Amino acid sequence: MGDSSAPPGPRLPPASPPPPSSCSGCSLAPTVGKETPRPGGDITGHLTFPLLSVTLLLSFGSSMLYGYNLAVVNSPAVHIKAFYNTTWSQRYGHGLAPGPLTLLYSLTVSTFSLGGLVGSLLVGVLVERYGRNGALSRSSLLVLLAGGFMGSSRELGSPEMVIIGRCITGIHSGICLSVVPLYLGEIAPKNLRGFLGLVPSIFICLGVFSAQVLGLPELLGEDRFWPLFLSVVVIPASLQLLLLHCFPESPRYLLIEKDDVCGTTRALCRFLGTPDVQDVIEEMKAEQQSLSSVEMVSVWQLLRDRSVHWQTLSVVVVNAGMQLSGIDAIWFYTNTIFENAGIPASQIPYTTVGTGTIEVVAGLIGCFTIEKLGRRPLLITGFCAMGICLAGITVSLLLQTTVPWMCYVGVVCVIGTIAGFCIGPAGVPFLMTAELFTQSHRPAAYIVGGSLNWLCNFTIGFIFPFLQMSAGAFCFLVFCGVCLLVALYVYLVIPETKNKTFMEISHIFATRGSFPSMPAHLRMKKLDGYGALESSSLEDKDSSLP
Repeated sequence: MGDSSAPPGPRLPPASPPPPSSCSGCSLAPTVGKETPRPGGDITGHLTFPLLSVTLLLSFGSSMLYGYNLAVVNSPAVHIKAFYNTTWSQRYGHGLAPGPLTLLYSLTVSTFSLGGLVGSLLVGVLVERYGRNGALSRSSLLVLLAGGFMGSSRELGSPEMVIIGRCITGIHSGICLSVVPLYLGEIAPKNLRGFLGLVPSIFICLGVFSAQVLGLPELLGEDRFWPLFLSVVVIPASLQLLLLHCFPESPRYLLIEKDDVCGTTRALCRFLGTPDVQDVIEEMKAEQQSLSSVEMVSVWQLLRDRSVHWQTLSVVVVNAGMQLSGIDAIWFYTNTIFENAGIPASQIPYTTVGTGTIEVVAGLIGCFTIEKLGRRPLLITGFCAMGICLAGITVSLLLQTTVPWMCYVGVVCVIGTIAGFCIGPAGVPFLMTAELFTQSHRPAAYIVGGSLNWLCNFTIGFIFPFLQMSAGAFCFLVFCGVCLLVALYVYLVIPETKNKTFMEISHIFATRGSFPSMPAHLRMKKLDGYGALESSSLEDKDSSLP
C-alpha cells in the first residue's frame, strides 16, 4: 500500500462513469438492471455458486482436517503405543517402561498443538507474500508431506516419523484456522459473512465425527490400519490443491494491498455473480484511502496501538475463552461419565459417535441462525449454556454415589456442554477476528488470536490432569467461571457486527475513545435488543457510513 496520491496502479474512474462494459475489463461503471448484494437480503438470492463452492472446498480441504487431527489419535492409542514399544525393543533390546511410553505418546498428541502455534505465527508473512488463496494452496503441500511421514512410519519402523507428521499437520492447521476465516470474511457480502464464516466450524465438527466413525473396529480401528487412519488427510488436501486455483484471490487483498483494480473487478464479478460491483469497490476504496498512510502492522504494533485496544482485547478474550471453556476436559471425562451411567465399555465408542452427531447438528443450528440472531446472542447463549452444564457436571460427579439418577444428569450436561460450544464459541471467535479489524490490522489480529488459541489449547492439555488430581470434580467449576465471565464480557463490550461493513464496525469502536478513557465516557446502550457499552455520541443515532 502506498500513499493515495501516488501515481502507480489503476485508479477509480471519474465521477461521470464511462459506458458499461463486461467484467472481463477494468470498468467500474454500474450496469443497468443489476444490483450489488445488499445487506439484509435473502441468503439464497445472494449466495452465488462460486461463493458456496469455495467455502465448501476450503472447509473440506482445510478446516475439516483440524477436527480430524484433533480426534484421530484417540481410538488407535493402544496400537500406536504397542508400535512404539515394539520398535524400541527392536532397537535397544528392551521395551519401554510405562512412564516413558506414556511420555512418548503424550508428545505425539501435544506436538500437534505446538505445530499449530508455529503455523499461527507464520500467517502474517504468508498472507502478505502469497495472498489468502495462495497461502492456503501452498499449505496443502504440508498435509501431503505429513501424510507420507505417518503413512510409512510403521513400514520404516520409525516412531519419529509419526511425531514429525503430527507436528506438520499442526503447522497446517495453525495456518488454516486463521487464513480460511480471513479469506471467507473478505470475499463474502456483509449479509453473508456470518453464514459463510460458520461453515468451516461445521466441517471441524464433521472432522471430529469422521475420525470417531473411521476409528470404529469395523473400519480403520484395527492395529494393521492405524497408519492409513492417520494419513487419510491427504485426500481432502489433494482435492483442495487441485481445485483452489480455479477461484480468484480475495478482492480486498487485490485492491487495498496490491492496488489491482482490474483483478479486484474480475474477482468481485465472479464471486457476486453480477457485473455491477461499483458500490462494493467504492466501499473498499474508502477503506484503502483511510489506510493509505498505514503499512501492514506487526503484532507488536497492534498490541501498542491504543486506537484498537478494545478490538484486540475482545479477540484475546473470545479466543482464550474458547479453549479455556473446558471443552477439552469434557472430552477427557466423557468415557468416565458414560461408564457411570451404565453404558457398557464396548458400546462407549458408538456413544461417542453420537456426541459427534450432536456437534454437527449444533454447528448447523448456529450456521443457519447467525444472520438472523447475530454474533452476540450465539456467543452469549453458547458460553452461558456451557457454564450451567459444567456446574451440572460437578454436581452430578459429587452426588452420583448417593443419588443414582445423577449419573444421567451428568450425561445430559455433557451433551449440553458440547452443543453449547458448537452453536457459537466454536466458530464465531474466528469470524469476529476478521470483522473487528480493518485490512491493515487483520493479519496481525489473526496471529494474536491464533497463537493464543493454540497456547491455551496446549496449556489445558498439560495442566488439566494435575488440576483434576488436586480439585477432583470441582475442577469443572474453574471452567464454569471462565465461560460465564466471557459471556459477561461479550454482553457488556462487544457490539453486534451483523450486516455491518468493516468500516462501520471500526467506526463504532473509534467513537468510544481510547482504552483508558472508556469508563468515563461510555454508558450502557441497547444494540439490536442486547446491552452493549456504547459511546454517548452514538446514543440515539445509527451508524451511517457508506
